[in-house]
Amino acid sequence: MKKMLLLGAAFATLALSLPAQAELKFKPGEDPRFNWQNYEDLKKVDLKGETLTIFGPWRGEDEGLVRTVLEYFQEATGVEIKYSSSENYEQQIVIDTQAGSPPNIAVLPQPGLIQDLASKGLLTPLGDDTAKWVKDNYGAGQSWVDLGAFKDKDGKPGFFAFPYKADVKSLVWYSPDNFEEAGYKVPKTQEELAELEKKIIADGGKPWCIGLGSGGATGWPATDWVEDIMLRTQTPDVYDKWVKNEIPFNDPAVVNAIDIFGKIATDDKMVDGGAKAVAATDFRDSPKGL
Repeated sequence: MKKMLLLGAAFATLALSLPAQAELKFKPGEDPRFNWQNYEDLKKVDLKGETLTIFGPWRGEDEGLVRTVLEYFQEATGVEIKYSSSENYEQQIVIDTQAGSPPNIAVLPQPGLIQDLASKGLLTPLGDDTAKWVKDNYGAGQSWVDLGAFKDKDGKPGFFAFPYKADVKSLVWYSPDNFEEAGYKVPKTQEELAELEKKIIADGGKPWCIGLGSGGATGWPATDWVEDIMLRTQTPDVYDKWVKNEIPFNDPAVVNAIDIFGKIATDDKMVDGGAKAVAATDFRDSPKGL
């Protein structure tokens, strides 16, 4: 059974090379919205005959956009880029690294996974020069370096992950038109939010749209909920201890946050489609309930 699962995961990976002579979306030097000096500088880096393998989470339309960007790097340097992805990319990167066939670059959104791979000696540190560049050029400086710094299998600290993108979370989306029609006001406190939930239910509606589906990574949006609830019910130092594994998942503070989310996600009256739809709904489809 294990072999079948591994083969299935490996087979799901898509590995496609970018065309050698790509048609660039924007002709270099013409559109002033871009810093073309970076492109010109890359021309000084001769990588002809080399192959760069990149593994990331983007598929479908997003993959097309990523390939559009990578084409410029390929055009400037002469390197052949092979981009691959998988629906279960968190599991796939573990399989590939442990099998001794990792990509040159992996794009991963989980610092915990990167930390685990580094601790097993499966990653190559980026070096002090890269860490210094991030510190000098990122607004939050050292804090970004710290996010990518982990210990290797010998316990030696190193800079393994270059943070290049951050997503804003902790947002609650709603339809202003629907609120205006129903006479609802946007809550400003947790207590007001609870009262609004009761009003929506009394009016025959469902307060929340939740989708936790994400293939082999199903459930990860729930961690965002719990993290946000932790930040709202505990002090920052308690949250930091949780991140550092200084308090366990069965600590009362963590259990309380999980219980708060659970009361919403398991209540048929609270969620669009009912509790059974929470895990079955793809996270990208959850807004459709609005």
